Amino acid sequence: MSERWSEAHVPDLTDRVIMVTGANSGIGYEAARAFAQHGAHVVLACRNRTKADCAIADIRASAADPSVEVLEVDLGDLDSVASAAKQFLSDHDRLDVLVNNAGLMALPHQRTAQGFEMQFGVNHLAPFALTGHLLERLLATPGSRVVAVSSTGHRPGKIHFDDLQLEKNYGPWRAYFQSKLANLLFTYELQRKLAAAGSSTIATAAHPGGARTNLGSENPGGIVNTVAHVLHPLINQVMQPAAMGALPTMRAAVDPAAAGGEYYGPDGLGEQRGYAKRVDSTKRSRDLETARRLWTVSEELTGVRYAALD
Repeated sequence: MSERWSEAHVPDLTDRVIMVTGANSGIGYEAARAFAQHGAHVVLACRNRTKADCAIADIRASAADPSVEVLEVDLGDLDSVASAAKQFLSDHDRLDVLVNNAGLMALPHQRTAQGFEMQFGVNHLAPFALTGHLLERLLATPGSRVVAVSSTGHRPGKIHFDDLQLEKNYGPWRAYFQSKLANLLFTYELQRKLAAAGSSTIATAAHPGGARTNLGSENPGGIVNTVAHVLHPLINQVMQPAAMGALPTMRAAVDPAAAGGEYYGPDGLGEQRGYAKRVDSTKRSRDLETARRLWTVSEELTGVRYAALD
């Protein structure tokens, strides 16, 4: 296999079922499109039905008789997450890959339906809950995978256990960095639990580098953020296309050689551009005590237990 892993390396995915959250645009859309073009049945799990239907139409125009469907889910509401998972379990007898792609970045302070800080809720708690609700189907599908889409933003991140919802000291980037670190802590702890249970299911992670998407298009306020917001269209022009940013996600999801606990990103300078390769994450992301504590807190906050892995 070429060292430069590209979309051409995506294998035949016939008969596989793949769910991608936030698949109506950006890297989620590009990954869903590629999976469908290679024969998978792809479930686009999205909040906005109209945008999801448009994405479905685009995928159908790009592939010969693709197998795609929409699953409506609002990741800002854990009741919606539970309902969507229940619907999927009713409709499908297998789940080969769950790509927890949907996310928010650097928002003004907002809360989820259950009152959690929005970025922590959507970027971490919702994927934690969705994966837990779908765990029985994942474990029953040989060789299945759970993929978390993190970010280089995990590097400055810290888990603020004394103020997880950042009520005392909210900052849009502080919240984002915490949530992206949480993605990796969850992935590595999930992989440890899967391995201990002797499951063939694995957990992997990826980050897109600097990709041209609509993520970060909302101005959270402040001078620096306002300047960045004004320059966002210009900055986007020097970033790589979303299809390139999606390569690490694709590799984490379907590369036959990928192993549990691996993390993928672009191979270019600073992991901002290029083809997909295995990359490293921070020492903080590998901290066992932090991961276990976050797992326990996440179970308490979501009410979702991974009983099959206890």
